[in-house]
Amino acid sequence: MALEIERRFLVSGDQWRSHALRARAIRQGYLATGNGELTLRVRLAQAPEGAMEAFLTLKLPAVGAAPPLAGQALTRQEYEYPIPAADAEALLEGSAHQLCKTRYGLDLPGGDWVLDVFEAANAPLVVAEVELEQADQAVPVPAWCSREITGRTDLSNAALAHRPLASWPAAERESLLPQDS
Repeated sequence: MALEIERRFLVSGDQWRSHALRARAIRQGYLATGNGELTLRVRLAQAPEGAMEAFLTLKLPAVGAAPPLAGQALTRQEYEYPIPAADAEALLEGSAHQLCKTRYGLDLPGGDWVLDVFEAANAPLVVAEVELEQADQAVPVPAWCSREITGRTDLSNAALAHRPLASWPAAERESLLPQDS
């Protein structure tokens, strides 16, 4: 079984930019989502050399996994399969729930770090994620990670595709987004 073990954080400011290694434009759509039980996603991303890469990803709760405690990672089953870019385009055309973002790889210790800068209806949301080897693994968290959002289902990519940040009431949006100083 393939496991995804990750922690997620809201990002404040742009101090993260000095850690950025690469950027990829990503468009993804959700073909199925249901009550935290299943997510079926199609993703089209620009590869570093400029070609397009496409993937079909299935995510399910990990067997026996409890909701994450503070400072612990969310654990899910994840199965990802490369598909032709033309197939991804066709699937995206049929997907009513989509989002776009730019993903940056980061040169941080403690796990595989990426940072997503959301676009369009989910701007100005910026989220950092770290993939870990185990759920209780200690990880040094940069100061620009302003708030942990691991386990917040309303801020999953699937949820943001269904209910973009721009559709949230202003007070809810303002209370979520970090205030840059």
